[in-house]
Amino acid sequence: MKLNPTLIENVRQPISTAELERRWAETRKAMAKQNIDCLVMQNSNQYLGGYVRWFTDVPAKEGYPVTVIFPVDDEMTMITSGGEPLPPGPPEWAVRGVKERIGRPYFRTLGYTDTMDGEAVINRLKARGAKRVGIVAKGSMSAPTYEYIQQNRGQMELVDASDLIDPIKAIKSPEELELIKKAAAIQDAAMAAIPTIVRPGKKEYEILSAVTHLLMDMGSEEQLLMVGSAPPGTSTGQKNDFFTNRTLNAGDQLFLMIEVNGPGGFYTELGRTFCLGDPPKGLLQVWEAAKEAQVRTIKRLVAGAKPADLLKAHNEFMVSKGYMAEGRLFGHGQGYDLVERPALRADEPMPLAANMNITIHPIAVTDKAYGFCCDNYIVGEREATPIHKTPREVIVI
Repeated sequence: MKLNPTLIENVRQPISTAELERRWAETRKAMAKQNIDCLVMQNSNQYLGGYVRWFTDVPAKEGYPVTVIFPVDDEMTMITSGGEPLPPGPPEWAVRGVKERIGRPYFRTLGYTDTMDGEAVINRLKARGAKRVGIVAKGSMSAPTYEYIQQNRGQMELVDASDLIDPIKAIKSPEELELIKKAAAIQDAAMAAIPTIVRPGKKEYEILSAVTHLLMDMGSEEQLLMVGSAPPGTSTGQKNDFFTNRTLNAGDQLFLMIEVNGPGGFYTELGRTFCLGDPPKGLLQVWEAAKEAQVRTIKRLVAGAKPADLLKAHNEFMVSKGYMAEGRLFGHGQGYDLVERPALRADEPMPLAANMNITIHPIAVTDKAYGFCCDNYIVGEREATPIHKTPREVIVI
């Protein structure tokens, strides 16, 4: 199976067919061991919706659900929002390993269309005679879709197949690692340009606009940036773009978190603090604490490490320094999803393995300063490899 010339012309960074075939083969081996006839998954965005893309190299976007049926012994079926006179999406030239594309006129804001995709799933599963069906990432599937499948499955057995896919998806191939490094490189380049963008009188959203434009020009596909600014002696925090109307003044601090994917759709993330003047002592203190916490974790970021142990060591260090323990997560895997397994949490059962892409972002906070140090690393057998190049320091403009 070769890349269609039309695909090469229109898609900025298609994954190779050999890589897709590797994923399909590994998945089918795992399915066969558990006697699963078909997998069913649904996503509606890129940020936390990477399963559809991992199987098809086509992302779900903008809240429009895309459902994929992946049989153990046949090509896939894709179900997307559409209907005549439009042809079913995505275009035939854009998909590989897909036998059937089904368009149904559903929209999540039109409640009476909620079961249309579920109906299509059940029809195809029953036509195949599927007996045991794995649901991948049930949390990403709409409630009406899942309910319809569950209520109309007949004698079909439904099982949770997330744990079947996640360990395969978490370990990156050489091709995936190269795309991950590209994502980190464009984030480094954007961060290096911040001193030419930030100045007193600029609003936070104007800074985000300039950085977004720059990242898109370098090949980023999906934009998520968070920013926070504050006068010296005040915690910047970080905010999404709805809350970014503040105007910067001389002497202010600016925290920028770049959480965008790169060419090909793989995520990394990078966070740094900038000062429009001399950095306050309190900011430097929290920054050094966050950086030291990251360094301590990196030394343990090796194959076989257990996330619960990493979190325990991290929290013991932060508390010993007088900061709060982490109650959410201070690091996690990344790939087609902004946050994917393994997560550095006490309840994560998946151990680290070589060639996982892990972001580490410890936070040290007081009421007067915000320290957040965020970079990505590739797990190795004996040590982790950094992939961001931005200096780990508070940057003075």
